[in-house]
Amino acid sequence: MQLSAPLAYAGDPRQAADDVAALESAGLDAVWVAEAYGFDSPTIMGYLAARTERMKIGAAILNVYSRTPALIAQTAAGLDAISGGRAIIGLGASGPQVVEGWHGKPYDKPLARTREVIELTRRILRREVIDHHGITDMPLPKEKGGKLGKPLKILTKPVRSQVPLYVASLGPANVRMTAEIADGWLPTLFIPEKAHQVWGAPLAEGREKRDPALGPLQTVAGGLLAIGDDAAAVRDFARPQIALYVGGMGAVGKNFYNDLAVAYGYEKEAKLIQELYLSGKKKEAEAAVPAEFCELMSLCGPESYVRERVEAFREAGVDMLNVIPVGPEPAKLIETVKGWL
Repeated sequence: MQLSAPLAYAGDPRQAADDVAALESAGLDAVWVAEAYGFDSPTIMGYLAARTERMKIGAAILNVYSRTPALIAQTAAGLDAISGGRAIIGLGASGPQVVEGWHGKPYDKPLARTREVIELTRRILRREVIDHHGITDMPLPKEKGGKLGKPLKILTKPVRSQVPLYVASLGPANVRMTAEIADGWLPTLFIPEKAHQVWGAPLAEGREKRDPALGPLQTVAGGLLAIGDDAAAVRDFARPQIALYVGGMGAVGKNFYNDLAVAYGYEKEAKLIQELYLSGKKKEAEAAVPAEFCELMSLCGPESYVRERVEAFREAGVDMLNVIPVGPEPAKLIETVKGWL
């Protein structure tokens, strides 16, 4: 099992990059850079490539609406080149509020778009001449306004012809597709003890169609990390994130994370959290998050307990444990957990 962490860049991304460089020295294997509607991730990932030496640098995630498949492939090739082959490209559909509200694009065909982006990115990285007509036309045909376009291949030679492509997915159909065609899976709000009951069937169905040449699907999941006799209190730090996702990431009936909480068995709580959050009562929504939810998606407590949590994630099929170290010595936490893996 490898060890990774998300980049906390809400403040100064350069300082965050310095912090990650210190975590690399402590044994961190990878860092994940989010985007949402904040700073773009490729710019920060390029800076991280210059500040680090061996760790993998992942996008978590690039949405498949705001960039063309060709641009996503160029980003993969560019990041892989400047990092010396350390890029991971996380892809996903994001959500309609971001796609429509921020990028001004219709939120349509999320699975088909993701599948097409993966297909085209792989073909482009192999330096194929692209003549493709689906959701995206390459080149644009005359009947759609094209005039001078012709089939092209990427100008530069990628460092690797296969940059790993991971997918952030939650719903059964999307998880099934991820297990079939992606290199890795980026689930959110992952509870190892409940993961199989939610995703076991679609993962198995997708793997049945998987090309053996892809190798095993890599799963990245984890949560808050704190070790100590009083570290259990850190679990409550997960409440704002859970409340935001379950309560605020989408309208009623259109929230993937709320559906996940229901699938976990927190149906009444998920409904209450959403009602509170959407009515502006964020603190009340956070308080409504079940303590068990916070506990099971984190790794916080005495050392023996945290070691048990690490094994729970391992037994659930997690290949890369993604942790958020909390405390005055994050590098020490990373070094400690890395020694257990």
